[in-house]
Amino acid sequence: MDPEDNQSYNENLNEDQGNVDYNQQDMDNNLNNQNDDNQNQSDNNQEINKRDAIVTNLNEQELNLEDKILDKLNGGFAALELEREKKDLMVRTAKEIDSNLSDDIIDKIYEDINNLGMIEELVTNEDIEDIAINNTSSIFAYFGGGKTVNMDFKFNKRIDLVRFVKKLMLYSTNSEDNNNIVDVHMKNGSRANIINSPRGYDVTIRNFKKNALSVLDLINFGEFDYNVAARLWLYMDGFNVRPANILIAGMPSAGKTSLLNSLFSFIRPDERVITMEETYELDTSMSENVVNLETNNYLPMVELVKNSLRMRPDMLIIGEVRGPEANDMITAMNVGNICLGTIHATSSRDIINRLENSPMNVPMGVIPAIDALIVLSKVYIDGKPIRKIIQISEISGIETQILLSDLYKFDYKTHRAAAILPSVTYRDRLSQAIGVPPPDILAEESVRVQILMRLNQLGIRDIKRISQVVQEYYSNPDQLLVKLGLNNLHPIIRI
Repeated sequence: MDPEDNQSYNENLNEDQGNVDYNQQDMDNNLNNQNDDNQNQSDNNQEINKRDAIVTNLNEQELNLEDKILDKLNGGFAALELEREKKDLMVRTAKEIDSNLSDDIIDKIYEDINNLGMIEELVTNEDIEDIAINNTSSIFAYFGGGKTVNMDFKFNKRIDLVRFVKKLMLYSTNSEDNNNIVDVHMKNGSRANIINSPRGYDVTIRNFKKNALSVLDLINFGEFDYNVAARLWLYMDGFNVRPANILIAGMPSAGKTSLLNSLFSFIRPDERVITMEETYELDTSMSENVVNLETNNYLPMVELVKNSLRMRPDMLIIGEVRGPEANDMITAMNVGNICLGTIHATSSRDIINRLENSPMNVPMGVIPAIDALIVLSKVYIDGKPIRKIIQISEISGIETQILLSDLYKFDYKTHRAAAILPSVTYRDRLSQAIGVPPPDILAEESVRVQILMRLNQLGIRDIKRISQVVQEYYSNPDQLLVKLGLNNLHPIIRI
């Protein structure tokens, strides 16, 4: 309660009660309320006194000019790659507004347009996964490993926040509801979602990692072991004949996209890959024959999936399966296209339930086209969250419901998972497709376990370097094994 409100309250109370004095309890309660008010006021002052997120060198006149330029350039930088092209566009726009502007002022404004202040430090920090700008109230940084930090700076003035948002919207790619919801691919590759709320703009930034996490990074983080990694390699490769159709499940921030991205190291170089996402997140730079598609107001995911079938794909990757596009994905699987995707679910059975019910409504009879289900979750060990693969299942048939074979499951009581069981359903399909006995497939999987272990020992953990090694193994496995010092190993299956 503010002091003025408190005074008004006391006056009204005196009017109602005449000149009756407060009793001791009333006085104590009033004093406690006043102390609470003082504490709240102190907390508010502490929040108000945070540093400014952005400090500008422009004067008022130059800021007004910058605002006009930003308004005209909305989305103008999104398709431009070269800095020179962006500068030329900005200069032309500035001259349209005021033909008498000097080069010095234009350079000064262009420098400020690229100034994101302290937010720049956050988006370039590889340890930070997400940034939440809560209008002019606060800014939070979410670090890998579950740590969250309330930063000691914020946007103290709404006009500064609006101008910051205008700078982001230079790279806007997708907007809804008259620009009240905007998606942005920032200059450094990070993704920003902007929404206009009653208290101003709220901005959520998903940081872009210059180097996407590799399978070996995830092993070293404790997400899974080498045997699981080798099974994932087998699923993705399928000996260039029959890769697996995979759904990766988990709740938000479980690591679905990171795992999916790490699997790109195992894709054969000649495979044509089509990725479809609501907002482009996957790092596909290690693949050459790849197309990245993104939904918008006019192209929902279901239309992208349908159209991708006309693009001669070898592999379709759907960033998130959540609606009627699930039916088109299953159709693609049934006609021989390999599909991968992520889905929000907490277990293998939960994945099936989600597929069978609204809004996906996939008929039970076609679901066995999916080979493998992988479930991730955050697991708390000694009070710290760690991302883990908690379940791997293969679909083995249909009776009264979809039959699942659990090959791998995490035990929450012991915080351990038993060794992954041999693949049966997928192994047998692969065995039939390539004409080799099932034991040979398991033996080849063991060879790949040794390769991954050796790469980690040699410090070869970067996703692109792993990809190069894997491609070399595909083209000349014997030579690669000798190069890695694994002279006692030999490839079991050569295709």
